[in-house]
Amino acid sequence: MKSKFSKANLFIFLIGIFLSTSYGLKAQKKTTPKAKTEQAKYRIAILYPNGEGKTFDMKYYQEKHMTMMAEILGKNLKSLRIDKGIANGAVPDAPVPFLAIGYFYVDSIEEYNKAVIPQLDRIRADFKNYTNVIPMAQISEVVQ
Repeated sequence: MKSKFSKANLFIFLIGIFLSTSYGLKAQKKTTPKAKTEQAKYRIAILYPNGEGKTFDMKYYQEKHMTMMAEILGKNLKSLRIDKGIANGAVPDAPVPFLAIGYFYVDSIEEYNKAVIPQLDRIRADFKNYTNVIPMAQISEVVQ
């Protein structure tokens, strides 16, 4: 059975690939794990909702906070990614729903919790250095 994949769909697909790879951690090459994300069993998404008066320093988040998180998570961390909100896909010219989303790809939620829970005060104390947003978190099983 042939699937129809129009030029417009291909264009949207390629733009998605470009945007998802454009905001990788270029400055963190030494500390960022190089394993492919699909090899990880779980993904922890840290979402920073947008709203009136909300701020986010992407440079600090990318260079300092995520480096700290990579050190905390250690070898359980297979890779990490950052999405920088640039457009609202549902409503043109509306604000983005999330300023940023950070992703941690790990093999073990138990190991993730063992690493993060003792460091929660340190992690939360760093928020003020890059945002005034209280983030939301979601743990997902990577299925594809």
